[in-house]
Amino acid sequence: MERTSRRNFIKQTGLSLTAVMLPFGLVSFKKCNTMEDVSFFDVIIIGGSYAGLSAGMALGRALKKVLIVDNGQPCNIQTPYSHNFLTQDGKTPSEIAASAREQVIKYETVQFYEGLAIMANKISKGFEVCMVSGSVFKTRKLIFATGVKDIMPQLEGFAACWGKSIIHCPFCHGYEVRNRTTGIIGNGDAGFEFVKMLSNWTSDLTLFTNGVSTLTEIQQKKLQQHNIAVIDKPIAYFEQQNGFLKQIVFNDLTDFSIEVLYTKLPFVQQCLLPFVLGCELTSQGLIKVNEFQKTSVYGIYACGDSTNALRSVSNAVASGTVAGAMTNKEISDDEF
Repeated sequence: MERTSRRNFIKQTGLSLTAVMLPFGLVSFKKCNTMEDVSFFDVIIIGGSYAGLSAGMALGRALKKVLIVDNGQPCNIQTPYSHNFLTQDGKTPSEIAASAREQVIKYETVQFYEGLAIMANKISKGFEVCMVSGSVFKTRKLIFATGVKDIMPQLEGFAACWGKSIIHCPFCHGYEVRNRTTGIIGNGDAGFEFVKMLSNWTSDLTLFTNGVSTLTEIQQKKLQQHNIAVIDKPIAYFEQQNGFLKQIVFNDLTDFSIEVLYTKLPFVQQCLLPFVLGCELTSQGLIKVNEFQKTSVYGIYACGDSTNALRSVSNAVASGTVAGAMTNKEISDDEF
C-alpha cells in the first residue's frame, strides 16, 4: 500500500493514525522488535467478540495454536439485549460473549490475551504483532475481527441513547419497539428507503431530515399517501432519561415527542492495522474480503462487522466460522 494512499485514507476518515493505533501513548515498534520474549502461534485473532470467538473455536477444533487478542470494547457495549440469533434471542451481548468465551477456552490450543494490538509487521514466516504492553507475538496467519467504530453526531443526548432508543437495525431491535412513536433521521434516497422498510413495524412514523429535505417530489407524494410526515428542522439536542428518548428539540426550540429513533451512522474501522498491512478497503470503508473471508493480503483474513454492512451477531458468528476454517485450510495448503 503506497504511503500517499494511506495519507488519503486517514484524511478522508478524519482519523489520526497515531491517535487510533497508539491511544495509550507512543510505543516504538523498533523497541518491540528487540524484546526476547516472543511467542509463536499458528493464528492470531485480533478481536475477541462474536466473530473472533467463532473463528477461534473453528481453529481450536482444528488443533491449531491460537491467540485471541481483545481489549473488551465491543461496538454494541451499550446495547441492552441481542435479538434475531437462534438459541440466544433476548440475552445481553455480554452474556452471549461470556458463554462463547467459556466454550472456546476449553480447547487447549486456544489462549486469550487481554490488551490492545498497536502495530503489526510482515516477517519472513508470517506476521509480528506488538501490544501496547510491549509484548510481541509472532504468527503464521492473522484474522482481524475488530469491528467498526460509529461516528456519532455531536448532539447532546445522542450518545447516551445509542443502542437503547436510538438504533440502527429493525431486525435486531424492531420487534421490541414495534408500534411505538417512531422516527427516522435520514434524507434523500436513503431516508426514503429506510421509511419503506420501517413502515412494517409501526404506523406512527416520522422522517426527520435534520435540514433541507433532498427528497424528490415523487418520494414526498408517496410519503404523504402513507401519512408519513417529514420534518426538515435542524436538530439541536435530544431530551432523554437513562438513554431513553423523551423528545427531539430543534434549533428553533420547538420539540417533538418521540420514543424510538432509527438512523444509520458513518463509521470507521475500529483498528487500522489491516490497512497498515496493505489490506484493501471497499468504497464503504469495510475490509475487502472474498467469499472465504480472505483479504487482499496473503495470510490475512477478516470477519465480522469490519467486513460486512449487515451488522448482526448471527452474521458475525457465521463469518468467523468461515474465516477460521479457511485460515486452517491455507495453513494445510502451505505445509502439505
